[in-house]
Amino acid sequence: HRRLETADHGALRPRVRALFTEIKLRKRCGASRGPFFNKLLVLLCYKYLSGKGIPTARRYREVGMSVVKAKIQTVEDMYRLIWTAVANKQPIRAIYKDLPRLFCPHRLGRNRLGQPRVLCYQYGGESETGLGPIGSAENWRCVVFEKLRRVELLTDSWKTAPNHSQPATCVVEADIDAEDQPERDPQKGH
Repeated sequence: HRRLETADHGALRPRVRALFTEIKLRKRCGASRGPFFNKLLVLLCYKYLSGKGIPTARRYREVGMSVVKAKIQTVEDMYRLIWTAVANKQPIRAIYKDLPRLFCPHRLGRNRLGQPRVLCYQYGGESETGLGPIGSAENWRCVVFEKLRRVELLTDSWKTAPNHSQPATCVVEADIDAEDQPERDPQKGH
């Protein structure tokens, strides 16, 4: 590997400079955070240096490193998907509190504190509290929007249960409610 010249260190932000120094010290002492950390650091520095037009950024390309762009789902993306799911009475798959779940979102909006919430019927996946049989009222979930990840629409059938126990406290101000949407009939194409 080629080393960065001292003159280039002045162009680095203090945090990046500190990370470079930490890696040099760890390598001298034989300690390391592991190859993943080192590659991540190099990629972050490469991104920073290339954005500043510093010529040393090209050196990382010479040793075979590449920058990989990941598709990150934004809050707006998830909101649109869940809104679409409610409007079309279409189930979703998502990671919630680090567990894979299958939900039928029924109401999207905000709680009394103005925080985004989704009233969902969970019909599959994992659960911290366990799931009742499909159709059971115990499967209603008040989902904290910020704890959702990797939301995707499914083509499964819509599932629900009577008397959801959390409508008044979960979503006080609804942006969309499945009960206000027309019935969907997949046999007729809607």
